[in-house]
Amino acid sequence: MARGLLNVSWVLSLLYVLQMVETVSGARAPSAGAHIRSQFPASAVSQTGVVDCREVCGLNASDRCAFVRTNPDCCSDGGYLDYLEGIFCHFPARLLPLAITLYAFWLLYLFLILGVTAAKFFCPNLSAISTTLKLSHNVAGVTFLAFGNGAPDIFSALVAFSDPRTAGLAFGALFGAGVLVTTVVAGGIALLRPFSAASRPFLRDVVFYMAAALLIFTALYRGRVTLAWALGYLGFYVFYVVTVVVCTWIYQWQRRRSLVCSMPGTPEILSDSEEERVSSNTNSYDYGEEYRPLLLYPETTAQILVRALNPLDYRKWRTKPMYWRVLKVFKLPVEFLLLLTVPVMDPDKEDRNWKRPLNCLHLVISPLFLTLTLQSGAYGVYEIGGLFPVWAVVVIAGTALAAVTFFATSNSEPPRFHWLFAFLGFLTSALWINAAATEVVNILRSLGVVFRLSNTVLGLTLLAWGNSIGDVFSDFTLARQGYPRMAFSACFGGIIFNMLVGVGLGCLLQISRGHMEVKLEPDGLLVWVLAGTLGLSLVCSLVLVPLQCFQLSRAYGCCLLLLYLTFLVVALLTEFGVIHLKTV
Repeated sequence: MARGLLNVSWVLSLLYVLQMVETVSGARAPSAGAHIRSQFPASAVSQTGVVDCREVCGLNASDRCAFVRTNPDCCSDGGYLDYLEGIFCHFPARLLPLAITLYAFWLLYLFLILGVTAAKFFCPNLSAISTTLKLSHNVAGVTFLAFGNGAPDIFSALVAFSDPRTAGLAFGALFGAGVLVTTVVAGGIALLRPFSAASRPFLRDVVFYMAAALLIFTALYRGRVTLAWALGYLGFYVFYVVTVVVCTWIYQWQRRRSLVCSMPGTPEILSDSEEERVSSNTNSYDYGEEYRPLLLYPETTAQILVRALNPLDYRKWRTKPMYWRVLKVFKLPVEFLLLLTVPVMDPDKEDRNWKRPLNCLHLVISPLFLTLTLQSGAYGVYEIGGLFPVWAVVVIAGTALAAVTFFATSNSEPPRFHWLFAFLGFLTSALWINAAATEVVNILRSLGVVFRLSNTVLGLTLLAWGNSIGDVFSDFTLARQGYPRMAFSACFGGIIFNMLVGVGLGCLLQISRGHMEVKLEPDGLLVWVLAGTLGLSLVCSLVLVPLQCFQLSRAYGCCLLLLYLTFLVVALLTEFGVIHLKTV
């Protein structure tokens, strides 16, 4: 079953590779597009004469391909595959359900790519960078660790903000993830293990989150984000980081000054040893266990390369349950490609994960991957002087550097410049996540066109669920292991980073491309339902949790889950026009 699902994903990819070499003989003349536009009412046509792409399903099956090829609103600026053209030009109308099914499987696989890349390659390299820079646990936690945990959300927001037509996806995903985390995840933690919340960190994070949400609401109300507002979002997050560090330092200073024994119970801030033990159990990837050599004598260079590129530990395979094996089958192609392209430095290991033949190979493959991924490969195929492509220059330079490194180092001892591989791995894994996030956004927009759904509802459901699934499992695991406070704090701390940095950095990149400001066009009432629900959940937490003396019971968890279900019902009813504002 798992292999069949994997084959389906690759079949989808092959179908769209074939479309790149097909001729455009089936395309209509420009006049055909004008003829098609005349079939729509004036409300469906913008002032520039562009028809909403979601109107394509109202046409005859014979006209749909010409419509998506000639209508600017259906064009995709980024990504490698044109999903709308694939649906309406390469699948007959009677096979539309098959196309949607294949897209759904491919979407799930893209979410798997995001999760594997962030957990096993992006986060370990960020941890290595923070260790190399000798950052404290507090600073690393609210900067590098938050960036690592929120990488799928951040990159999805950046990709969505790059096109005004998909900006609703970013707002829907960020607000939808906020509602999901503060209701479903927080309520699930209370159901799994009722606990007493740490008062000061809880109040601090909720107040900051409410302030961040208010800033985003203000931008939505104004309908635009200027350079000052974009910098203000980033500056507000810096202020939050400084506040966390200062509050932690004051609390630890008070503990050192105090001569009175602490009260029974879990302290508000875990000790460094406990924090490191928990993080090592939940966030780090144990390369030592999976790639430990079986032989005691020194390995040859070829053996080191083969072992380093093997993503499967056969001993672990025999002891794991069936669901783990099925998921591993899906992960194998992704993990192999990631091992081949992304170096990972592990400062906790004696050899710091130095694999001489593989690391030298990374010096060739990683820069080539970076070149072919930036702007969907547009920079990589550019020819210098009209003769020599950029990717060839990168390969030649990388090969020379790899040869020098190979002959200047040994298999047994990492070189002093090995820490640079953490930065190379960070960049490469970030481009992996960005490429996958681009495809996710394009697929979601295509599904929205087919089902006539707004980008906002797709963002608050599919995109928010997909990007938050890792946080859900990690927080629930922490709660089951006896650390509900840490899991509950992560519900608010991480989402503050995603909201402020996602919106601020996304808008800043748009402004840097020559735009004076970023126009925001919220999808009517639905955005305000989303914003109101997030505000309501935060106000309820700010009022009800102190009234319960910061004791989070199962009844409170059930109330949060009920709030999320109510929100979903209201959002869907609003999307389909059952709930709407009366016009005067």
